[in-house]
Amino acid sequence: MSFASVTQAGPAQSRSARVMIVDDSAVIRGMIARWLTEAGGFDIVATAANGRTAVDAAERSKPELILLDLEMPEVDGLAALPMILKAHPASKIIVISTLTQRNAEISLKCLSLGAVDYLAKPESARAAGAAADFRRDLIEKLRALGEARVRPLRSPAPVLSVLQAPSVPGASRPAAMKPQCLLIGSSTGGPRAVERVLLDLKPALSRIPVLIVQHMPAMFTAVFAEHLQSFLSVPAREAKDGDAILPGTILVAPGGRHMGVTTSGGKAFIRLNDGPAENFCRPAVDVLFREAAAVFGASALATVLTGMGSDGTHGARHLTKAGATIIAQDEATSIVWGMPGSVVKAGLAHEVLPLEAIGRSLRGLITGSSK
Repeated sequence: MSFASVTQAGPAQSRSARVMIVDDSAVIRGMIARWLTEAGGFDIVATAANGRTAVDAAERSKPELILLDLEMPEVDGLAALPMILKAHPASKIIVISTLTQRNAEISLKCLSLGAVDYLAKPESARAAGAAADFRRDLIEKLRALGEARVRPLRSPAPVLSVLQAPSVPGASRPAAMKPQCLLIGSSTGGPRAVERVLLDLKPALSRIPVLIVQHMPAMFTAVFAEHLQSFLSVPAREAKDGDAILPGTILVAPGGRHMGVTTSGGKAFIRLNDGPAENFCRPAVDVLFREAAAVFGASALATVLTGMGSDGTHGARHLTKAGATIIAQDEATSIVWGMPGSVVKAGLAHEVLPLEAIGRSLRGLITGSSK
């Protein structure tokens, strides 16, 4: 397929996010450009039909946000991504691809190379419902990333001692109880953040089960779990209904299903369900946090990492009231300070830390050592 020439738009509108669309389909490029124009707040500064032209376009047009298709002629998205970031390091790249096992693996590889997020394209333009979901998710992700780029700098959020719970009606202070389960909630930018936290925590992973809700479509979550196992050399898998929650095991909520916790015979097990989406999410962090609070109480330990929206805040209220400890990622190191920011603003975070300090703090709480 011959590729279309790069097109460029005029000067960016005031505070509009500068966007480049890279896709080998002229229909897809035109459709996305129309959606973003209708949504407002976006300036389409360039389009390209393959990775080769995208590199030149990125260098010339200086986009802040880039939508990058994976499957393209000449130079595909995986090959183009590092070249684009080298040409324009300040850009934030969202990878878009059809939902296949291979594309899920490539998308996660792209995240390790510097992409900030991913989005599954509908397999067919005739799938009206899927197209509507894709449009909504695309605009929400771009808007969240666009808002992050113009957010005024703030003073660092105060770090609250884990021995001094924030003022929350009905909440108790965290008890001096050994954590029995680590809960992680994340979304946009989450895979890399989860990697970093677990790598820093690795010496203590054998002591505690880890339950993760990362907003991802079905298929991606299984690949993500496999990646974590390979990366950490620790047992990790996509959770199944009825899985025992055991120390030294990482369980990832499957895309499209809520992951909660239940008990039987004094032991804890995974409970999956297909209930309604919460905060437009399934799996939802709120479901995990809420049910874990009922099962583990003050022995639960949770962290909320980078992500758009407010998923996790309602569940964090249950955890705090149960006496559990919650650590939130700070604004400076978050790709999008939506989820952790919501928890912090609600007064539910016992510590607010940069990404590079979270694993160390969790390790100290789990092992009882500050080293």
